[in-house]
Amino acid sequence: MNDNSSFATSAASTSRPLDGILVIALEQAVAAPYCTSRLADAGARVIKIERPEGDFARGYDRTVNGESSYWIWINRGKESVSLNLKDKADMVILRAMLSKADVLIQNLAPGATERLGIGSEQLRKDHPRLITCDISGYGDEGKFFGMKAYDLLVQAESGLVAVSGAPGEWGRIGVSVCDINAGLNALIGIQQALLLREKTGQGSAIKVSLFGSAAELMSVPYLQARYGGKAPERVGLKHPSIAPYGGFTCADGRDIVISIQNEREWADFCNIVLRRPDLLADERCQNNASRVKHRDFVDGTVADIFDKIPSGEMIDRLTEAQTAFGQINSVHDLIAHPQLLTKRMKVQGKDIEVPVSPWMGPWDTETFAEAPQLNEHGHKLRKEFAR
Repeated sequence: MNDNSSFATSAASTSRPLDGILVIALEQAVAAPYCTSRLADAGARVIKIERPEGDFARGYDRTVNGESSYWIWINRGKESVSLNLKDKADMVILRAMLSKADVLIQNLAPGATERLGIGSEQLRKDHPRLITCDISGYGDEGKFFGMKAYDLLVQAESGLVAVSGAPGEWGRIGVSVCDINAGLNALIGIQQALLLREKTGQGSAIKVSLFGSAAELMSVPYLQARYGGKAPERVGLKHPSIAPYGGFTCADGRDIVISIQNEREWADFCNIVLRRPDLLADERCQNNASRVKHRDFVDGTVADIFDKIPSGEMIDRLTEAQTAFGQINSVHDLIAHPQLLTKRMKVQGKDIEVPVSPWMGPWDTETFAEAPQLNEHGHKLRKEFAR
């Protein structure tokens, strides 16, 4: 695990890409907050509008100095104000914010903003430079419009579950991949809309759905099933058309995954890793198609050899052979991983470390800004936007 400060030290005074951009976020849970936290990282001023009881993501757990891990992950660097959107005075404050905003992003229940009189279409008529981004579960039309769409439900509905994991009981992907992917798509759309506004002076309507984002991830299985007639099956760590490929257990119980992509790699793997050059003459192993056809024999042979060798020695052999491999790590292994970069962040006055953003630039800062307390900036913001 490495601190990222060496990269960021010279960046503290660098202007950031979204300096001066005001984002109003009517957001909750994961998808929209993921997007806006990245906008904040890039310099945008993000004002998070929370219901009086707060974003329910605040209560998902209490694992980080008494705060929710979800909350601090995707709400850093924002300002929080608690508004009751059914209260006329609070709506006046919100409308004042929107009149000065560059971006509105919202992932409230379908139709909620329209019922409140702040639907995206009307707002863009009132404020032509405004960029609106609506994140929904299933889009804004069709029989699924209005259905609740949590990450697990969309993993199932989109077919992601059907191509993930091993045969047997269904399982979800272990992180909120549909939420995160939708948030990333919203981020891309907003950035493109900001660039377009530089050319045209006009805002744009960005629409993102969790289902559409997940379905796009499923493009390869979709194409294989629709035009090839056969959908991929759940094969665990194996690959349906490559062998050997997958996880094997070493003598000390450590699991290592390998991937053999071509015949040169197979020859080096046999000679250096397995120390079984005779396999190169075995008709069951003469090429990848043969190895896939005789997968039980190939995988069984590899497994027997791995089972006799401790992981340290096996890693040395794999490295010498330049075989592609990785260790199956636990979350605790990730924490100590030599390639992990982290940043410091304050939570309840104490320093913690969190993984850095997956992209870094010269504007990167040495630390992450804190995630706000509920209504932390309420008094200041109400005063700033009072009419």
